[in-house]
Amino acid sequence: MDLEKIKSKEDFKVKVKLKLIIICVLLIFSIATFMGIASEFPEKDIRMIFPWGAGGGGDAITRMISKIAEKPIPVSIYVENITGAMSGNGLLEVMRAKPDGYTLGIAAYDSVISVPWKKLVPGYDLEKLTLICRLTSEADALIVAKDSRFKTFDDLINAAKEEPGQINVAIQNLGSRQNIAMLMFEDKFGVKFNQIAYTGGSGPQKEALLSGETEVICTSLGDFAPIINSGNARGLVEFSEKRNVKFSDVPTLKELGHDFVIGSFIAVAVPSETPAKILAELEKIFDDAYHTDEFLDWLNEVGVTSAWLNSEEVNQWVKEIQTKYFGILDMLVEQGIIEE
Repeated sequence: MDLEKIKSKEDFKVKVKLKLIIICVLLIFSIATFMGIASEFPEKDIRMIFPWGAGGGGDAITRMISKIAEKPIPVSIYVENITGAMSGNGLLEVMRAKPDGYTLGIAAYDSVISVPWKKLVPGYDLEKLTLICRLTSEADALIVAKDSRFKTFDDLINAAKEEPGQINVAIQNLGSRQNIAMLMFEDKFGVKFNQIAYTGGSGPQKEALLSGETEVICTSLGDFAPIINSGNARGLVEFSEKRNVKFSDVPTLKELGHDFVIGSFIAVAVPSETPAKILAELEKIFDDAYHTDEFLDWLNEVGVTSAWLNSEEVNQWVKEIQTKYFGILDMLVEQGIIEE
């Protein structure tokens, strides 16, 4: 009898242990399955914030890369324009977003130079962003209407010396890259222009040129590609070292004997605390999209220079250009050319 009781107890213990083992296995399997499902990316549409107005060259690049990037993934990448503060408002939205890979933003020169240097937006801190990649690098240029009195770069310089402060030049914002470029340009060539700010990207600049409100535009040739291609505008000179592949008839300041190079770029950013695995997924999505013939051929067609950098490369590169341009801006303040 005692033996039977002992045997019964042992059987009971074995059964309990088996049940516990089964429960543990099921729990482990459930957790592993849940983690596997939770780690799948992307599962919902991705928001891409473009921090300037619609209609400009950067907006077109953003929409094109987003359209191509979403093709092989099961979700859409939709572009939202959030303007203001020289791109600061839009990127602040990215900085404050949940770091889950579903809110991206576009950063450019003003995003990493002008906005932080001028401390335009409270709470704006580039340490809150991680760049996924750089897509393009564009030199600035001077663009005029098709029937402009300025046929050459020398025509413009000579007229500016004869009419100091009388020639209207459209920039995109006071304190922006174009504004700084033109101030440096004026200092280098001993001339003075009447700089007029058109906020919201290159779209308003196009309207200003076509309506005759301004004689000269400072932005990239790519920004004005549709109007240049239509014959309603032409590039006068580009602030680059070599000629644009698309607009090869536009001379560079370098070949005219002047060492003056400045421009912008397009990079994709996410909140800095985004998990490494999601960062890698996003980098691959845009890497694949960038290296398609569709995207590269389109860039050549609109006259934009392709300039891929991966996440590690672009974050290091931005630190280097910040050091360079913060130094230039501080120098311009010391010389009284701009105000801090």
